[in-house]
Amino acid sequence: MLEDDFGREVTDVRVSLTDRCNFDCVYCHNEGLGDTRGPMDPQGEEMSADEVIRFLEVVREYGVEKVKFTGGEPMLREDLEEIIRRVPDGMEASLTTNGSFLPDRAADLKAAGLERVNVSQDALDAEAFKEITKSGAYERVLEGVRAAVEAGLTPVKLNMVVFEQTAPHVEDMVDFVAENDGLRLQLIEFMPELVQNPEWAIDIDRVHDWLEERADRVETREMHHRNRYFVNGGMVEIVDPVENREFCENCHRVRVTPDGRLKGCLNRTDDLRSMGEMTREEIAATFEATVKNRVPYYGAYMVQNEDGEWVENEAYAVPESEDAGSAIPAPATVGNDD
Repeated sequence: MLEDDFGREVTDVRVSLTDRCNFDCVYCHNEGLGDTRGPMDPQGEEMSADEVIRFLEVVREYGVEKVKFTGGEPMLREDLEEIIRRVPDGMEASLTTNGSFLPDRAADLKAAGLERVNVSQDALDAEAFKEITKSGAYERVLEGVRAAVEAGLTPVKLNMVVFEQTAPHVEDMVDFVAENDGLRLQLIEFMPELVQNPEWAIDIDRVHDWLEERADRVETREMHHRNRYFVNGGMVEIVDPVENREFCENCHRVRVTPDGRLKGCLNRTDDLRSMGEMTREEIAATFEATVKNRVPYYGAYMVQNEDGEWVENEAYAVPESEDAGSAIPAPATVGNDD
Protein backbone atom coordinates (compact mmCIF):
# COMPACT_ATOMS: atom_id res chain seq x y z
CA MET A 1 0.00 0.00 0.00
CA LEU A 2 1.41 3.39 -0.99
CA GLU A 3 2.04 6.13 1.58
CA ASP A 4 2.45 9.83 0.93
CA ASP A 5 5.20 11.90 2.53
CA PHE A 6 2.94 12.51 5.55
CA GLY A 7 2.59 8.80 6.34
CA ARG A 8 -0.98 8.56 5.04
CA GLU A 9 -1.74 5.28 3.26
CA VAL A 10 -4.04 5.46 0.23
CA THR A 11 -6.71 2.86 0.94
CA ASP A 12 -9.51 4.01 -1.34
CA VAL A 13 -10.27 5.86 -4.56
CA ARG A 14 -13.21 7.98 -5.59
CA VAL A 15 -13.97 7.70 -9.32
CA SER A 16 -16.16 10.34 -10.98
CA LEU A 17 -17.78 8.62 -13.95
CA THR A 18 -19.38 11.71 -15.51
CA ASP A 19 -19.81 15.47 -15.18
CA ARG A 20 -23.42 15.14 -16.27
CA CYS A 21 -26.26 15.50 -13.78
CA ASN A 22 -30.04 15.76 -13.96
CA PHE A 23 -30.09 17.98 -10.83
CA ASP A 24 -28.63 21.46 -10.36
CA CYS A 25 -27.96 21.63 -6.62
CA VAL A 26 -27.03 25.12 -5.45
CA TYR A 27 -24.11 23.86 -3.31
CA CYS A 28 -22.57 21.47 -5.87
CA HIS A 29 -18.80 21.65 -6.32
CA ASN A 30 -18.55 18.66 -8.69
CA GLU A 31 -15.79 16.87 -6.76
CA GLY A 32 -13.93 20.15 -6.32
CA LEU A 33 -13.77 20.91 -10.05
CA GLY A 34 -16.44 23.61 -10.05
CA ASP A 35 -19.21 23.96 -12.65
CA THR A 36 -17.76 21.83 -15.46
CA ARG A 37 -20.97 20.00 -16.30
CA GLY A 38 -21.44 19.25 -19.96
CA PRO A 39 -24.49 18.31 -22.04
CA MET A 40 -26.69 15.49 -20.77
CA ASP A 41 -25.76 13.26 -23.70
CA PRO A 42 -22.74 10.95 -23.19
CA GLN A 43 -19.46 12.70 -23.91
CA GLY A 44 -16.45 11.27 -25.72
CA GLU A 45 -13.96 12.38 -23.06
CA GLU A 46 -15.54 10.23 -20.33
CA MET A 47 -13.49 7.20 -19.37
CA SER A 48 -14.80 4.01 -20.94
CA ALA A 49 -15.78 1.04 -18.80
CA ASP A 50 -12.56 -0.69 -19.88
CA GLU A 51 -10.47 2.29 -18.79
CA VAL A 52 -12.20 2.52 -15.41
CA ILE A 53 -11.63 -1.17 -14.75
CA ARG A 54 -8.02 -1.02 -15.94
CA PHE A 55 -7.40 1.78 -13.45
CA LEU A 56 -9.02 -0.19 -10.62
CA GLU A 57 -7.03 -3.33 -11.46
CA VAL A 58 -3.77 -1.36 -11.31
CA VAL A 59 -4.50 0.39 -8.00
CA ARG A 60 -5.76 -2.87 -6.49
CA GLU A 61 -2.20 -4.13 -6.92
CA TYR A 62 -1.13 -1.25 -4.67
CA GLY A 63 -3.50 -2.43 -1.93
CA VAL A 64 -6.42 -0.07 -2.57
CA GLU A 65 -9.41 -1.62 -0.84
CA LYS A 66 -12.41 0.53 -1.76
CA VAL A 67 -13.85 2.43 -4.71
CA LYS A 68 -16.72 4.90 -4.57
CA PHE A 69 -18.33 5.87 -7.87
CA THR A 70 -19.54 9.46 -8.11
CA GLY A 71 -20.38 12.12 -10.69
CA GLY A 72 -22.11 14.34 -11.63
CA GLU A 73 -24.78 11.69 -11.43
CA PRO A 74 -23.09 8.31 -12.00
CA MET A 75 -26.38 6.59 -12.81
CA LEU A 76 -26.51 8.53 -16.06
CA ARG A 77 -23.90 6.00 -17.17
CA GLU A 78 -25.86 3.18 -18.82
CA ASP A 79 -22.86 0.90 -18.31
CA LEU A 80 -22.75 1.45 -14.53
CA GLU A 81 -23.88 -2.09 -13.74
CA GLU A 82 -21.21 -3.48 -16.08
CA ILE A 83 -18.51 -1.39 -14.38
CA ILE A 84 -19.58 -2.54 -10.93
CA ARG A 85 -19.76 -6.16 -12.07
CA ARG A 86 -16.13 -5.93 -13.22
CA VAL A 87 -14.68 -4.30 -10.09
CA PRO A 88 -11.63 -6.37 -9.02
CA ASP A 89 -12.12 -9.07 -6.42
CA GLY A 90 -11.55 -7.88 -2.89
CA MET A 91 -12.38 -4.25 -3.65
CA GLU A 92 -15.53 -2.85 -2.01
CA ALA A 93 -17.71 -0.87 -4.42
CA SER A 94 -20.10 1.86 -3.27
CA LEU A 95 -21.97 4.70 -4.98
CA THR A 96 -22.97 8.31 -4.33
CA THR A 97 -26.10 9.34 -6.21
CA ASN A 98 -29.01 11.77 -6.13
CA GLY A 99 -31.25 8.70 -5.92
CA SER A 100 -33.65 9.56 -8.73
CA PHE A 101 -32.77 6.45 -10.76
CA LEU A 102 -32.62 4.01 -7.85
CA PRO A 103 -36.26 2.88 -7.99
CA ASP A 104 -35.58 1.11 -11.30
CA ARG A 105 -31.96 0.05 -10.79
CA ALA A 106 -31.26 -0.62 -7.10
CA ALA A 107 -31.85 -4.37 -7.38
CA ASP A 108 -29.69 -4.66 -10.52
CA LEU A 109 -26.89 -2.67 -8.90
CA LYS A 110 -26.95 -4.98 -5.87
CA ALA A 111 -26.90 -8.02 -8.14
CA ALA A 112 -23.91 -6.55 -9.99
CA GLY A 113 -21.95 -6.36 -6.73
CA LEU A 114 -22.60 -2.88 -5.35
CA GLU A 115 -22.34 -3.06 -1.56
CA ARG A 116 -23.87 0.22 -0.39
CA VAL A 117 -25.06 3.61 -1.53
CA ASN A 118 -25.06 7.25 -0.41
CA VAL A 119 -28.08 9.31 -1.47
CA SER A 120 -28.15 13.12 -1.45
CA GLN A 121 -31.19 14.16 0.59
CA ASP A 122 -31.16 17.73 1.82
CA ALA A 123 -34.67 18.22 3.17
CA LEU A 124 -37.79 16.25 4.05
CA ASP A 125 -39.92 18.92 2.43
CA ALA A 126 -40.82 18.91 -1.26
CA GLU A 127 -40.65 22.67 -1.75
CA ALA A 128 -37.36 23.09 0.08
CA PHE A 129 -35.94 20.13 -1.83
CA LYS A 130 -36.96 21.67 -5.14
CA GLU A 131 -35.39 25.01 -4.23
CA ILE A 132 -32.08 23.41 -3.23
CA THR A 133 -31.77 20.86 -6.04
CA LYS A 134 -33.68 22.68 -8.81
CA SER A 135 -35.48 19.38 -9.29
CA GLY A 136 -39.00 18.17 -8.78
CA ALA A 137 -37.85 14.62 -8.01
CA TYR A 138 -38.50 14.68 -4.26
CA GLU A 139 -40.90 11.71 -4.16
CA ARG A 140 -38.77 9.83 -6.66
CA VAL A 141 -35.71 10.17 -4.41
CA LEU A 142 -37.61 8.92 -1.37
CA GLU A 143 -38.78 5.98 -3.47
CA GLY A 144 -35.17 5.37 -4.43
CA VAL A 145 -34.06 5.35 -0.80
CA ARG A 146 -36.71 2.73 -0.03
CA ALA A 147 -35.66 0.67 -3.06
CA ALA A 148 -32.02 0.76 -1.96
CA VAL A 149 -32.91 -0.48 1.53
CA GLU A 150 -35.10 -3.23 0.10
CA ALA A 151 -32.31 -4.29 -2.26
CA GLY A 152 -29.90 -4.63 0.67
CA LEU A 153 -27.63 -1.69 -0.21
CA THR A 154 -27.35 -0.94 3.47
CA PRO A 155 -26.57 1.06 5.38
CA VAL A 156 -28.03 3.63 3.02
CA LYS A 157 -26.33 6.89 3.96
CA LEU A 158 -28.30 10.08 3.40
CA ASN A 159 -25.93 12.94 2.56
CA MET A 160 -27.21 16.31 3.76
CA VAL A 161 -25.12 19.44 3.16
CA VAL A 162 -25.65 21.75 6.13
CA PHE A 163 -25.94 25.43 5.26
CA GLU A 164 -28.43 28.26 5.66
CA GLN A 165 -31.13 26.72 3.47
CA THR A 166 -30.96 23.20 4.94
CA ALA A 167 -30.26 23.91 8.63
CA PRO A 168 -33.99 24.17 9.53
CA HIS A 169 -34.48 20.61 8.25
CA VAL A 170 -31.70 18.88 10.23
CA GLU A 171 -33.92 17.86 13.15
CA ASP A 172 -36.49 16.21 10.87
CA MET A 173 -33.72 14.33 9.07
CA VAL A 174 -32.22 13.08 12.35
CA ASP A 175 -35.64 11.79 13.40
CA PHE A 176 -36.20 10.24 9.96
CA VAL A 177 -33.11 8.01 10.11
CA ALA A 178 -33.93 7.04 13.70
CA GLU A 179 -37.40 5.91 12.62
CA ASN A 180 -36.34 3.96 9.52
CA ASP A 181 -34.15 0.86 9.67
CA GLY A 182 -31.26 0.66 7.26
CA LEU A 183 -30.57 4.41 7.12
CA ARG A 184 -27.75 6.59 8.42
CA LEU A 185 -27.28 10.34 8.13
CA GLN A 186 -24.17 12.23 7.09
CA LEU A 187 -24.29 15.95 7.82
CA ILE A 188 -21.72 17.53 5.51
CA GLU A 189 -20.25 20.92 6.28
CA PHE A 190 -20.86 23.49 3.55
CA MET A 191 -17.62 24.36 1.72
CA PRO A 192 -17.58 27.99 0.56
CA GLU A 193 -14.00 27.54 -0.74
CA LEU A 194 -15.42 25.44 -3.56
CA VAL A 195 -18.82 26.97 -4.32
CA GLN A 196 -18.58 30.60 -3.15
CA ASN A 197 -21.56 32.05 -1.19
CA PRO A 198 -19.70 32.18 2.16
CA GLU A 199 -22.75 33.88 3.68
CA TRP A 200 -24.59 30.55 3.49
CA ALA A 201 -22.20 28.86 5.94
CA ILE A 202 -23.26 28.13 9.50
CA ASP A 203 -21.18 27.29 12.56
CA ILE A 204 -20.86 23.50 12.38
CA ASP A 205 -19.83 23.38 16.05
CA ARG A 206 -23.40 24.35 16.93
CA VAL A 207 -24.60 21.21 15.14
CA HIS A 208 -22.05 19.10 17.04
CA ASP A 209 -23.24 20.60 20.34
CA TRP A 210 -26.91 20.06 19.48
CA LEU A 211 -26.32 16.42 18.56
CA GLU A 212 -24.21 15.77 21.64
CA GLU A 213 -27.06 16.97 23.86
CA ARG A 214 -29.48 14.55 22.16
CA ALA A 215 -27.15 11.57 21.68
CA ASP A 216 -27.28 8.39 23.72
CA ARG A 217 -23.70 7.67 22.68
CA VAL A 218 -20.85 9.41 20.80
CA GLU A 219 -17.98 7.72 18.94
CA THR A 220 -15.00 9.09 17.03
CA ARG A 221 -14.35 7.35 13.73
CA GLU A 222 -10.72 6.83 12.71
CA MET A 223 -11.23 7.94 9.11
CA HIS A 224 -10.96 11.75 9.04
CA HIS A 225 -11.37 11.75 12.85
CA ARG A 226 -15.15 12.13 12.51
CA ASN A 227 -17.73 12.10 15.29
CA ARG A 228 -20.68 9.71 15.17
CA TYR A 229 -23.78 10.44 17.24
CA PHE A 230 -26.33 7.75 18.14
CA VAL A 231 -29.71 9.39 18.64
CA ASN A 232 -32.83 7.35 19.49
CA GLY A 233 -31.42 4.32 17.68
CA GLY A 234 -30.30 6.24 14.58
CA MET A 235 -26.73 7.13 13.63
CA VAL A 236 -25.62 10.60 12.54
CA GLU A 237 -22.11 11.44 11.39
CA ILE A 238 -20.69 14.91 10.77
CA VAL A 239 -18.26 15.50 7.92
CA ASP A 240 -16.55 18.78 8.80
CA PRO A 241 -13.45 19.40 6.67
CA VAL A 242 -13.42 23.21 6.63
CA GLU A 243 -10.35 24.59 8.46
CA ASN A 244 -9.97 21.14 10.02
CA ARG A 245 -6.37 19.91 9.95
CA GLU A 246 -7.28 16.65 11.74
CA PHE A 247 -9.69 15.85 8.93
CA CYS A 248 -7.00 16.41 6.29
CA GLU A 249 -4.31 14.57 8.25
CA ASN A 250 -6.56 11.48 8.26
CA CYS A 251 -7.40 11.49 4.54
CA HIS A 252 -6.64 8.23 2.70
CA ARG A 253 -8.24 8.92 -0.67
CA VAL A 254 -7.24 9.74 -4.25
CA ARG A 255 -9.83 11.03 -6.75
CA VAL A 256 -10.27 10.42 -10.46
CA THR A 257 -11.95 12.89 -12.82
CA PRO A 258 -14.31 11.70 -15.58
CA ASP A 259 -11.65 12.30 -18.25
CA GLY A 260 -8.99 10.23 -16.51
CA ARG A 261 -6.96 12.62 -14.37
CA LEU A 262 -5.84 11.91 -10.82
CA LYS A 263 -6.50 14.40 -8.05
CA GLY A 264 -4.79 14.20 -4.68
CA CYS A 265 -7.03 16.64 -2.81
CA LEU A 266 -10.67 17.64 -3.11
CA ASN A 267 -9.90 21.31 -2.47
CA ARG A 268 -7.18 21.66 -5.09
CA THR A 269 -7.26 21.90 -8.87
CA ASP A 270 -3.56 22.61 -9.37
CA ASP A 271 -2.46 19.02 -8.73
CA LEU A 272 -4.33 17.22 -11.52
CA ARG A 273 -2.28 14.59 -13.32
CA SER A 274 -3.36 13.02 -16.59
CA MET A 275 -3.06 9.24 -17.04
CA GLY A 276 -2.53 9.81 -20.77
CA GLU A 277 -3.73 6.90 -22.89
CA MET A 278 -4.37 4.97 -19.67
CA THR A 279 -2.01 2.10 -20.31
CA ARG A 280 -1.23 0.11 -17.17
CA GLU A 281 2.23 1.64 -17.09
CA GLU A 282 0.88 5.20 -17.36
CA ILE A 283 -1.75 4.54 -14.70
CA ALA A 284 0.82 3.11 -12.29
CA ALA A 285 3.31 5.93 -12.80
CA THR A 286 0.66 8.63 -12.43
CA PHE A 287 -0.84 6.99 -9.36
CA GLU A 288 2.58 6.77 -7.69
CA ALA A 289 3.33 10.43 -8.50
CA THR A 290 -0.08 11.57 -7.22
CA VAL A 291 0.29 9.70 -3.93
CA LYS A 292 3.84 10.97 -3.41
CA ASN A 293 2.69 14.57 -3.85
CA ARG A 294 -0.41 14.42 -1.64
CA VAL A 295 -0.38 17.20 0.95
CA PRO A 296 -2.91 17.72 3.78
CA TYR A 297 -4.88 20.77 2.65
CA TYR A 298 -5.29 22.36 6.09
CA GLY A 299 -2.13 22.36 8.18
CA ALA A 300 0.30 21.95 5.28
CA TYR A 301 -0.91 23.33 1.95
CA MET A 302 -2.88 25.98 3.83
CA VAL A 303 -1.24 27.26 7.03
CA GLN A 304 -2.25 29.83 9.61
CA ASN A 305 -0.41 33.15 9.77
CA GLU A 306 0.17 35.25 12.89
CA ASP A 307 -3.40 36.56 12.69
CA GLY A 308 -4.84 33.05 12.58
CA GLU A 309 -5.84 33.39 8.93
CA TRP A 310 -5.38 30.46 6.55
CA VAL A 311 -2.93 31.34 3.77
CA GLU A 312 -1.31 29.28 1.03
CA ASN A 313 2.01 27.71 1.95
CA GLU A 314 4.42 28.85 -0.74
CA ALA A 315 6.40 25.64 -0.35
CA TYR A 316 3.57 23.72 -2.03
CA ALA A 317 2.47 26.24 -4.64
CA VAL A 318 2.61 24.75 -8.14
CA PRO A 319 4.25 27.08 -10.70
CA GLU A 320 1.92 27.80 -13.61
CA SER A 321 4.51 26.57 -16.10
CA GLU A 322 5.10 23.26 -14.31
CA ASP A 323 1.89 21.40 -15.12
CA ALA A 324 -0.21 23.79 -17.16
CA GLY A 325 -1.44 21.03 -19.42
CA SER A 326 -3.22 19.19 -16.64
CA ALA A 327 -4.41 22.08 -14.50
CA ILE A 328 -7.78 23.79 -14.68
CA PRO A 329 -8.78 27.12 -13.12
CA ALA A 330 -9.24 27.09 -9.37
CA PRO A 331 -12.63 27.97 -7.83
CA ALA A 332 -13.43 31.66 -7.75
CA THR A 333 -13.07 31.90 -3.98
CA VAL A 334 -10.44 30.49 -1.66
CA GLY A 335 -11.32 30.23 1.93
CA ASN A 336 -16.25 17.55 2.05
CA ASP A 337 -18.44 11.33 1.38
CA ASP A 338 -17.74 8.67 2.45
